[in-house]
Amino acid sequence: MTLNDDILRLKSAVEAVVFACGEPIEVQKIAQAFAMGVADIQEVLDMLVLEYAERNGGFVLKKLDDAYQFVTQPTYLDDIRKVLDVRRNQPLSQAAFEVLSIVAYNQPVTKSFIEQVRGVDCSGVIGTLCQRDLIEECGRLDLPGRPLLYCTTTAFLRCFCLSSLEDLPELPQDNDALAAMEGLSNADGVLNGQISIL
Repeated sequence: MTLNDDILRLKSAVEAVVFACGEPIEVQKIAQAFAMGVADIQEVLDMLVLEYAERNGGFVLKKLDDAYQFVTQPTYLDDIRKVLDVRRNQPLSQAAFEVLSIVAYNQPVTKSFIEQVRGVDCSGVIGTLCQRDLIEECGRLDLPGRPLLYCTTTAFLRCFCLSSLEDLPELPQDNDALAAMEGLSNADGVLNGQISIL
């Protein structure tokens, strides 16, 4: 086998692995499975991303933070729904968008932090967002009662077409609002390094 043949086989194997997983798979896991360096696998995945983008077909390879997944082109969503007779998901409520925004921009956060920002009980909304896999429990705070911490998921990135949280739009620069948010974070203990993993 020539070097080119080896590269083609590796590229095809990585492509098959990502396709077979269905869910986002981290580059490091693929590298471990192939007993190769992360940089080498990353290079192969980047080649595949470009190939699928240039192909302009019905699906693409999408980078989601440090993971990859095959996803359909949003252009064909209506066609897919027609063929599969998939019902449109009920849209998120205004309250759900507010809670999701608070989590996305301040994670990891506790339920009490979210409720302090919104000024109302958010138990139901947090439960709905967890069921839809947009946020998840990611640890506990080292404070009395050990409250749960919440953060966004890779499904959140996929739903909002983001590669990473760095792609989130910047918040408006309102100094009073920023000071209030910082005060809440400090009061909650999140910024004082009191986080522990579940």
